[in-house]
Amino acid sequence: MLEKFCNSTFWNSSFLDSPEADLPLCFEQTVLVWIPLGFLWLLAPWQLLHVYRTKINRSSITKLYLAKQVLVGFLLILTAIELVLVLTEDSGQATVPAIRYTNPSLYLGTWLLVLLFQHSRLWCVQKDSWFLSLFWILSVLCGVFQFQTLIRTLLKGNNSNLAYSCLFFICYALNVLILILSAFSEKDDSSNNPSFTASFLSSITFSWYNSIVLKGYKQPLTLEDVWDLDEKIKTKTLVSKFEKCMAGELQKARKAVQRRQRGRAQGNSRDRLHGLNKNQSQSQDILVLEDVKKKEKSGTTENFPKAWLVKTLFKTFYVLLLKSFLLKLMHDLLMFLNPQLLKLLISFANNRDAYVWVGYLYSVLFFVVALIQSLCLQNYFQLCFMLGTSVRATIMASVYKKALTLSNQSRKQYTIGETVNLMSVDAQKLMDVTSFIHLLWSNILQITLCISFLWAELGPSVLAGVGVMVLLIPINGILATKSRAVQILKYFAWEPSFKKQVHELRKKELKNLLTLGQMQTIMTFLLYISPVLVSVVTFSVYILVNSNNVLDAEKAFTSITLFNILRFPLSMFPMVITSMLQASVSTERLEKYLGGDELDTSAIRHEYNFEKAVQFSEASFTWDRDLEATIRDVNLDIMPGQLVAVVGTVGSGKSSLVSAMLGEMENVHGHITIKGTIAYVPQQSWIQNGTLKDNILFGSELDEKKYQQVLEACALLPDLEVLPGGDLAEIGEKGINLSGGQKQRISLARATYQNSDIYVLDDPLSAVDAHVGKHIFNKVLGPNGLLKGKTRLLITHSIHFLPQVDEIVVLGNGTILEKGSYSTLLAKKGLFAKILKTSKKQTGLEGEATVNEDSEEDDCGLMPSVEEIPEEVASLTMRRENSLHRTLSHSSRSSSRHRKSLKKSLKTRNVNTLKEEEELVKGQKLIKKEFIHTGKVKLSIYLKYLRAMGLCLIFFIILAYVINAVAYIGSNLWLSAWTNDSKTYNGTNYPASQRDLRAGVYGALGLVQGVFVLLGNLCSIRASTHASNILHKQLLTNILRAPMSFFDTTPTGRIVNRFAGDISTVDDTLPLSLRSWILCFLGIISTLVMICTATPIFIIVIIPLGIIYTFVQMFYVATSRQLKRLDSVTRSPIYSHFSETVSGLSVIRAFEHQQRFLKHNEVGIDTNQKCVFSWIVSNRWLAVRLELIGNLIVFLASTMMVIYRDTLSGDTAGFVLSNALNITQTLNWLVRMTSEVETNIVAVERINEYIKVENEAPWVTDKRPPPGWPSKGEIQFNNYQLRYRPELDLILKGITCDIKSMEKVGVVGRTGAGKSSLTNALFRILEAAGGQIIIDGVDIASIGLHDLREKLTIIPQDPILFSGSLRMNLDPFNNHSDEEIWKALELAHLKSFVAGLQLGLSHKVTEAGDNLSIGQRQLLCLARALLRKSKILIMDEATAAVDIETDHLIQTTIQKEFSHCTTITIAHRLHTIMDSDKIMVLDNGKIVEYGTPNELLKNSGPFCLMAKEAGIENVNSTSL
Repeated sequence: MLEKFCNSTFWNSSFLDSPEADLPLCFEQTVLVWIPLGFLWLLAPWQLLHVYRTKINRSSITKLYLAKQVLVGFLLILTAIELVLVLTEDSGQATVPAIRYTNPSLYLGTWLLVLLFQHSRLWCVQKDSWFLSLFWILSVLCGVFQFQTLIRTLLKGNNSNLAYSCLFFICYALNVLILILSAFSEKDDSSNNPSFTASFLSSITFSWYNSIVLKGYKQPLTLEDVWDLDEKIKTKTLVSKFEKCMAGELQKARKAVQRRQRGRAQGNSRDRLHGLNKNQSQSQDILVLEDVKKKEKSGTTENFPKAWLVKTLFKTFYVLLLKSFLLKLMHDLLMFLNPQLLKLLISFANNRDAYVWVGYLYSVLFFVVALIQSLCLQNYFQLCFMLGTSVRATIMASVYKKALTLSNQSRKQYTIGETVNLMSVDAQKLMDVTSFIHLLWSNILQITLCISFLWAELGPSVLAGVGVMVLLIPINGILATKSRAVQILKYFAWEPSFKKQVHELRKKELKNLLTLGQMQTIMTFLLYISPVLVSVVTFSVYILVNSNNVLDAEKAFTSITLFNILRFPLSMFPMVITSMLQASVSTERLEKYLGGDELDTSAIRHEYNFEKAVQFSEASFTWDRDLEATIRDVNLDIMPGQLVAVVGTVGSGKSSLVSAMLGEMENVHGHITIKGTIAYVPQQSWIQNGTLKDNILFGSELDEKKYQQVLEACALLPDLEVLPGGDLAEIGEKGINLSGGQKQRISLARATYQNSDIYVLDDPLSAVDAHVGKHIFNKVLGPNGLLKGKTRLLITHSIHFLPQVDEIVVLGNGTILEKGSYSTLLAKKGLFAKILKTSKKQTGLEGEATVNEDSEEDDCGLMPSVEEIPEEVASLTMRRENSLHRTLSHSSRSSSRHRKSLKKSLKTRNVNTLKEEEELVKGQKLIKKEFIHTGKVKLSIYLKYLRAMGLCLIFFIILAYVINAVAYIGSNLWLSAWTNDSKTYNGTNYPASQRDLRAGVYGALGLVQGVFVLLGNLCSIRASTHASNILHKQLLTNILRAPMSFFDTTPTGRIVNRFAGDISTVDDTLPLSLRSWILCFLGIISTLVMICTATPIFIIVIIPLGIIYTFVQMFYVATSRQLKRLDSVTRSPIYSHFSETVSGLSVIRAFEHQQRFLKHNEVGIDTNQKCVFSWIVSNRWLAVRLELIGNLIVFLASTMMVIYRDTLSGDTAGFVLSNALNITQTLNWLVRMTSEVETNIVAVERINEYIKVENEAPWVTDKRPPPGWPSKGEIQFNNYQLRYRPELDLILKGITCDIKSMEKVGVVGRTGAGKSSLTNALFRILEAAGGQIIIDGVDIASIGLHDLREKLTIIPQDPILFSGSLRMNLDPFNNHSDEEIWKALELAHLKSFVAGLQLGLSHKVTEAGDNLSIGQRQLLCLARALLRKSKILIMDEATAAVDIETDHLIQTTIQKEFSHCTTITIAHRLHTIMDSDKIMVLDNGKIVEYGTPNELLKNSGPFCLMAKEAGIENVNSTSL
């Protein structure tokens, strides 16, 4: 039928059976024309519908669009001309075949459709559609055949169809032009990310990424250079999609849990016991990963919704999974075409009669198959990694969101570290597994196909080889699980005195590393040797089974190629399984967390038209369902605008009352009704890492007037004077560089600035001294404060403010014991009156007179005086900057004027700073920006690492690998010679000796390869363990010796990161990538050597390809390295923001700022995502280009085989090509490894940076103090000067004084006078800038730090505890007996408490002592000091967090027990030091007064004024 249609032959095989083969014209004009047209017409309706559905605003017309439309217009005109020609021809006598009418008419319709289609794309973001691009590619490919046929006809001199041929040529040229144009992408103004607008060709080859690679090569990339994410993969979109899917699945899972519980409840108790034991013996794997803490609770692990996370993720991301599935399937099927083509080419090379064009056809096919294969593979990877990162982002954001709503019960099960782990480690595990998920089915598919093809080649003898491989799998699997059991336990407890412990742990860890490394080596050895072993076994069996079987080139090399394919899935399989196991543990943890109970705030009712501000009705609340209620049957009404004080002893449930009101506790019965919004000041202030201003504004708009009012009222102005940069000073994490008082005042300012209805204040005055306390009470909390008219609930220990409150509530043991106004309660003579009496005795206030004298001027004159509690000896940072000019006027009268001018000066200063480009004041930036190294890693770093490995070991390693490469080349050449035998002998007369020789030598060479790889790997593991040991030792030693200022300016997270992250890289990843790099490099060299020995001309091809390769590599590594760095720099803020959020949850919830924090987190994750995403694309960009080079090598090698077919035999051809096929993967690996080594060596660079941190003075010097020093405890200061950092001014400006043996000295002074600097000077936390301190005749600067510090005792302000047992906290070196410890505890009034604990002295103290109250921690520190019994005691008076009775106890104990010591007390309340022998008054770093309290009271100097302000008339008025 088609013959008639064309009027010529449609198909005849004789056309192909000639050296000048061609296709019949009729076939070319029908089938080859209709393929592209059919494709277009079939898919067009769908495409147009899709455009219509997703249309956006029409974009402007571009030159590119016009060019395409014009070219298609030309095509339309040409087709019309052709139709006209045909019609005019037809009027003649010759009959024109029907095909001449139908094709032009079809084309007319097609071009019109294309015009419409290109026009419709104006409404899309991506202007070029994949579908048109494919159409153009098909047209050009199918047109080629007709093109060359017509040219041949013309060359033969047949000009009958000249006009038709010319028209066809022009059309074909236009087709090619349009195809070229469609490769260009059009820019779009709406988005700056070129991936949205990239054309089809550009996006499958990742060419749109070129611009960023170029940019990255010219200069290191910054965050601004990285494009933003597509809306579709932004965290917000992903999470909302995930949550929709999650709701349904979680519901089902919860129902299943209830069903399980019901079923279990019916089972009897015997089963229950049995179940517990069963849980405890969970698989080894989980125990390694679960915490000890979890094991204790393992009974409860069962009751959480299970098996919903994977389903939810699948529902969320199924589109991506499907796309990647199709691509992977296509790639796997194409992969098996290579061995078949190789077989055809070998037979072509062996067959001298075959036509040359057949060879070229095979070469081209080789190239095309390889090209499609690489594009499929790379786009599959792209989708998989996108899926992985999206899963990670989703999990991270969901964990964060959950953390904001998690109930306390659930939250208790996790430390902050564990929660951050869910976000970092578990999300990462899931990301890894989702990237590999397709390998599960793909591995099975590849293995099946491989074996079936091999069977076709070699018959049953394949089973021998496969048998060997299958045997190797379980060995590998066993080793893999073994090495996971040895998995390394990282340690995080870095305490200087624990250096030995750390080294012990490190030793264990390195031993594990060695074992792990050796196991891995054996694994690599087996992996490496398996193809060699398998081919030896298979070929030997093949020739031995049947004497007629001869190994020829086709069989041998095809089989080898297949074995190489088989090696990958077999090695991946155990890996996929283990990563699936790991991920399953992670999913279980995540399911438990994300499915945990949320905060149940149903008992807290918010009513806006309610007459009371807060009402507790029969409210009982508990922290833990299993324990009894902490708050019991509380009935309490608070009226709007009231100021209610809550008082009670330590542990009476004051803070719990507040927590119940904020909805942080579990409701037992009753409810709380609240009218309006709440602002909250917690007892332990929570400060964010940011500027002071951000902390106060807390996300609200800035109202300058109100802001200044709040600063003034909260007594923050003087601090701003002192802080470098004023309110733009940066605050370290957890407020590390602020004193306790400053933190509390900032926390108070934050609440005051928010315009809320109810203010809940949990002991806000505990950390500030009396003057400041009074100032704050009057200006903020009291009847005339900023908050007057608001409802205030104030928990306090400061009794002297009570007369001014509206109502007092006395709490005891979680219930209300008394309530009423001050006078009522006094008259009642109940508990309250009793408390008041004890405290009066102690503080010795002469009546209440001093409090109520509220004379205005006096109040203005209140400078926040006496130094406020600094956080800990460590972070006296802020006071370091105090030296920034501070002139205090000495009389309180003038100081009121001073205060006003100070306020004005502040205002003008703020305005000025805004006007000028804000310059950073010296020392304002506290936390140094993490140093991001840019550019290439220096050679010295590589050398440092190599030297640490040991140079002779390195020589051996390289030697072993080189021998291995030589043996590899040898075995390949031998195989090619062996296959050549098949031509000389055929089957029957093959001598057995020859046969055995061939098989034996081939096997021996294979064995040599394996053994030398094994040797090389073992050496390299020895070397790398050695190296990481050296680096870790240097790092630890140096960090423990770093001066205090280093820890002030470096967040802990960063230091831990060096130890955990970077050391682990040096332990595990770096050696691995170095090894792989060497192996890859040698592998490629040997392959190229082999190709060149066979066809020397190939060198000409290698050189340009090599140049291109190095160029691509250079471009890529620069970009990739920087993106990797950006990734790690943008990742840590996510975690630190998260841990910050977790620690400040109650504040965030009280202020109802959850949404703002969620948003912040989403932005953080998106920033990190865009770096990760960009990095993934950079990898794909590289891989596509490298695989192109690899494919070209294969193509050129096969073309050479065809060109030189006369001189080469089939076995050489097979030998060259089977190696060339292998090169693509190896090339890809080499660049990967180069950049891996580059990225990982950065870890050495970062460790090195901290090894170079300058040290403090040596711990022990040659000059040791005399034994028993200091025996007397005399201290002399001679013109002592001190400054914090070299760039700052002096803080102590020449102090001279003598402190006699056993004297008690009190140190007083206003904020910033330098009192705490005195402590720093004595302990040499800071070194002197001039002068000296002499203790018992020894200059302290001349002896080692440990000798000095061991002889002094300090009771710090902020009690510092380590996680560990109580005993370890009191006596870390085990120097004391248990009796001594109990004695000390008794003296510190803790005996009854500790004896009451289940574990006694072994009671576990949690991180930072969180499971003890602040008062108890303080007493523990006292006990610690009592144990040390040194001659000199320094007390940073820290009785702020303890109630008055305990305070009294501490004072008496200290007086009694330390009577034989020289005591220096840094005072915040004057009455505690009125009984000292001497008082030292500091101001502005100088001693202003020094003498006995009586003398000083008589002189009307600064001390006298302070005493008056505190209401102290004479020494005896403070009876202690």
